Order: sequence, then structure tokens, then C-alpha cells
Amino acid sequence: MRNRRAWSATRTVMAGLACGVLALALPGAPASAGEDHPAGATSDASAVIEWMRTAETTIAAEARPGPAEIFIWEAYVSTAVYNAVVGIEGRFTPYKWDERAPRTASSAAAAASAAHQVLRHHFPGAAPRLDTALTGTLAHIPDGEAEDQGVAFGKSAADRIIDLRRDDGRGASVPFTARPGPGVWRPTPPGHEPFASAWIGRVRPLLLDSPHQFRPGPPPALRSARYARDLHELAAYGGRTGSHRTPEQTDTARYFTNLDLQGALGDHATRHGFDIAETARLYAAANTAQADAVIAAWDAKLHYGTWRPVSAIREADTDGNPATRADRNWEPLLVTPAHPDYLSGHATMGGALMRMLTGILGTSRVDLHIRSTTTGASRHYRYAHEYEQGVVDARVWGGIHTRTADEVGNATGRRLAAWALRKYFRPVP
Repeated sequence: MRNRRAWSATRTVMAGLACGVLALALPGAPASAGEDHPAGATSDASAVIEWMRTAETTIAAEARPGPAEIFIWEAYVSTAVYNAVVGIEGRFTPYKWDERAPRTASSAAAAASAAHQVLRHHFPGAAPRLDTALTGTLAHIPDGEAEDQGVAFGKSAADRIIDLRRDDGRGASVPFTARPGPGVWRPTPPGHEPFASAWIGRVRPLLLDSPHQFRPGPPPALRSARYARDLHELAAYGGRTGSHRTPEQTDTARYFTNLDLQGALGDHATRHGFDIAETARLYAAANTAQADAVIAAWDAKLHYGTWRPVSAIREADTDGNPATRADRNWEPLLVTPAHPDYLSGHATMGGALMRMLTGILGTSRVDLHIRSTTTGASRHYRYAHEYEQGVVDARVWGGIHTRTADEVGNATGRRLAAWALRKYFRPVP
């Protein structure tokens, strides 16, 4: 462990010497050689990365959440870890907390303890595995007062997040009450499942003041030219058969179904030599932005309740638009999720994630290697706009969202993240 910390410190010094003044200007850049750190601080970010991976596997196994819900859980864990780390390291403003630990405390022990405590509280069935994982992490930290202080502070940070999120609306019964009719969402084939995740649109946000704070204006009217253009594009490029999609476009649609974003964040932090505070900040900022983007998108879904492309195309003869044509047998490339079209949750999260990352990193060059857990393929995104455009296109080419729902979602995500950056995760003056 001591050798690994020495190498991490050496790498940080080299980065500082190579980047000079520029490194000091970027809020997400590694610390320079002359920066003062608390006595108990460490540049080794492995504890944060390992425990965010443990969080992901635990949440997937215990909660079995949908692709949208998982980011709410990830946000709980990453904010606790962030507070535990910056309460020792300083550097960045804590999240809705003002406690500080002794300067001698181990921030690695605090990070592991915070994640362990949050996960153990919400998923008691996983306690044996979590306890074993914590023991493994602490085995790499010298026994003594620094470790004990870190563990105790991590528990306090976790308890703060647990209290903050108590009765936040997670899993509540929220009915979808809109009456069936042209343009109104209804369960879609093949499963015809109800809008079971409607509660997400009523959850108390982590950063925003309310779920509807950035609710956009309504979608295009059924008789509008824009609505007709959306349907024409979907009919041409989003169908399971007879589509004009290229093989590359089909690969993109499938690639974006499920992504390993937690792994991409850890990989970025490692390759760029982020220390433990910078890494904890990266995870917390990215996950809270995506969680609130999900909440904002689901608020719009509940409010506007628009039908999905498969319903719109099959029942186009009921929409009153002379420029649309019904195709009773049309099927999308991807299975349509069981919630309304407007806004696209994936596109809203994409906009929020990229705007948050560009603010944290101080550059539009996000440099992310992201693996699709659906296809197994990895793609490299140098710039934020490349990822955002990919998400927007993928949902259209998959036949599950209108381009308007994607583009407005992306813009909404960017707006909410820009607002959040002015209030949270800021460097300490």
C-alpha cells in the first residue's frame, strides 16, 4: 500500500510539472506538488473506485432496479463517500453537510466506511458480503488512530445521507391517471406493462429544488409539422425490419441500451491521476446530476404523458395529422420501455452528465472510455457533444423515442446541471 501511494504521489507531481499553471486552473486537475494536504489525506483513490464498483454490484443484485432507478441509488452512495472524503481532505465544499474530521483521519478508510454503511442500511441482506469487502479494504490501511478516525467519520457521513433521503418518495405508489386517447401514453407491446416507475417523477431531488424546476414546455402538437417529421424519421430509421438504418446506426442503438458509466468514471480518474478527493467529487457530481435528470425526465413523463412511437405509428390514423400514415404492423428495433415518450430519460441524463463533467473537468474534452453492458463493445468519447449526439440518435434509431423527446431532454439535462454546478461540489475558496 505504501508503494502504491508513493507512485500515486509521484505521478501527481509529474502531472503538475508537465501542466504547470494550466493544471492549477482546472478544478478537476490533479493537485500540484506544492499543494498542502491534511496529515491523514491520501492521493490514492482506489478505495473510492473499488467501493463505487461494490455499490453497483450490490444495488444490481439486491434492488434489481431499472436502468433509470439505479442512478438514484448510486447518488446516495457517492454523496456519502464524497462527504466522508472532503471532510478530511478539504478542497471541495461538502454536500449539504458541514462536519469535519480530524486532520489525522484516513480518507480511504472514511470512503470505504461511508459506502459500506449506506449499502448495509438499505440492503441488510448483503451485510456479510459488504462486511467482508470492508475488512479487505481496511487490511490495506495501517491499523491505528488514523484508520479508526476515518471509519468513524465515514459512518457519520453515511448517516447524514441516510437521514437526508429518509421518506424521499422512493418506491411510492404514483398512479398514471391520463385518459386514453390520441397522443396519450398507453402500455406498449410486447409486454403491455403499466407505468410502474412513475414514482421517480415525484422523488425529492438531490440537487434541484423540485422535480418540475426545469420542466420544459409541451411537446409538438399532434397536428404540427414537427410531430409529422418525428414520426417520418422513426418510421424510416427506427423499425425492426425494413429500416434505412446503416449497420453502424443499428450498433449505436443497441450500444446505448445499458452503459457501464461507473466504470468509465473510475477509468478516467485513474488515467488522469486524480487523487481521492477529486475522484470522490467526480462520482458524486456525475451521479447526482444523472439522478436529478431522471427525476426531471419522469416528472415530464407524468405531466405530459405522451404516447410512444410504436403507438403513434400504429395509430397515426387517429392523430388528426394529414401528413402521417398508420402502419399497424410497425415494430421498433428495441423493446419499448414502460413509460411515456417525452422526455427521453436517457437523453436527459446524457445532457446532465456531460454538462456536469465539463464543469468539473474545466474542459469539453471528457475523454471517456465507456463499455456497453448490452453489446460488450467499448467506445471512446473525446468530447462531450459526441456522447450527447450519440444518445439522441440512438433512441431514434432504436425506435423508442422521438427526436424531439431526445433533443429537449438533452437540453433540459444540460440546464439542470449548469444550475447545480453553481451550488454544489465547488472548490473551497
